[in-house]
Amino acid sequence: MEENLLVLAEGNNDDDDDNHRSLRIITWSVFVIEAKKFGYIAGPMVLVTLSQYLLQVICLMMVGHLDELALSSTAIAISLSGVTGFSLLLGMASALETLCGQAYGAQQYKKIGTQTYTAIFSLLIVCIPLSVLWRYTENILVLTGQSPAISREAGKFITWLIPALFAYATLQPLIRYFQMQSMLWAMLISSTVALCLHVPLCWALVYTTRLANIGAAISMDITMWLNVIFLFLYMKYSPACAKTRAPISMEVLHGMKQFFSYAIPSAVMICLEWWSYEFLILLSGLLPNPELETSVLSVCLNTIATLYAIAYGFGAGISTRVSNELGAGNPQGARIAVYVVLLIAIIETSVVSTSVFVGRRVFGYIFSNEKEVINYVTKMVPLLCLNIIMDSLQGTLSGVARGVGWQHLGAYINLAAFYLAGIPVAVILGFCTSLRGVGLWIGIIVGAAIQLALLGVVAICTNYEKQVERVRERLFKEESSIERLM
Repeated sequence: MEENLLVLAEGNNDDDDDNHRSLRIITWSVFVIEAKKFGYIAGPMVLVTLSQYLLQVICLMMVGHLDELALSSTAIAISLSGVTGFSLLLGMASALETLCGQAYGAQQYKKIGTQTYTAIFSLLIVCIPLSVLWRYTENILVLTGQSPAISREAGKFITWLIPALFAYATLQPLIRYFQMQSMLWAMLISSTVALCLHVPLCWALVYTTRLANIGAAISMDITMWLNVIFLFLYMKYSPACAKTRAPISMEVLHGMKQFFSYAIPSAVMICLEWWSYEFLILLSGLLPNPELETSVLSVCLNTIATLYAIAYGFGAGISTRVSNELGAGNPQGARIAVYVVLLIAIIETSVVSTSVFVGRRVFGYIFSNEKEVINYVTKMVPLLCLNIIMDSLQGTLSGVARGVGWQHLGAYINLAAFYLAGIPVAVILGFCTSLRGVGLWIGIIVGAAIQLALLGVVAICTNYEKQVERVRERLFKEESSIERLM
């Protein structure tokens, strides 16, 4: 169909009206077909991402009914686990969106299984120093000035969460394995069942045993490992995975260098943005009336984090489409996928941000009953809506960068946008003017705007024909090196 579109574009002009009418019809057909392909991937990925995020939300909700110490220590522990562990593993696993996606498009199916095993093995190694760091969380928190009671409870929680770290290191490569092949229903069912099991299990361990908040950590451990076991068994025995199933061999070790060459910039790309928002919350604690400022910014951050499940699902969908098309040697298909998905993202984020803005006067009641907090949240909603729009678009464009294999560019962009511009502006507006928390959030919006602009330039200026040549060269070199080893 794309070929017909190109022929029409180069056709004669004897009947311009007929040509333009036909062009519009075929363009719409291309849009619908691509939108269906994208929706088939992005829809389930949004639900999978949201179900994983809700695991920690449910833990906080359960623990929040114990006492203030349990809630505050668990909140700190979950925040630290995200900053120092889960974000890093998520970012590194994103390297498979390039490697597996392009291999699948090139019909080099066995490589997908091998690269998945390489990623799992590599991430499990990374978990070892991370688990040591987690073990000494109590000491680290005490050194940073946290109260001994909170530090002790947070240290106990995150120590019991270490098994979940290793589960996450196995789960994320498995998710990319299924995602890059557009095999999404097994993932969706597994994540949904795990979430449904997590609710009664967490309740039982928190309230009917003496484990209290530690029961929530154990519940996350069990739930994540059940998800891993189900997906691994499906990968191992399902006929649908037969062509991409590969034996564990020395190729797994030989692929580690290539994996880390993509995984490290992928991790930096994701972590730099994630950490900037966490740093914003820390800064809010230094403002006058820190309880109010921190509460309001936490509401904004939790809203952004929840809605980012949609943006991340969009990014996963477009990274799959772009990497598959580049691997298949179809640059025009990759280009069309980018334009179609950007249009869908604009429509989606317009609807979501408008809905939040319309409900701005009641939005704060979702999180608090304090009138001061509710009024402050209402004041922040217009800025929050602007952030929602940019987050959706940059999440989609970040997926394009991962699909092409330009994670290193994404890392440089995030470094410049947030740490050379966004955070300095936030500090100036937050502490040198009367804006306070509003100033901090304006600073992060400035960073997000720069990030979006730079990612947009990269996506628009990408020469997809040249990227196809690079993918073929890399895959050919890999084949040659494997043949020499054998």
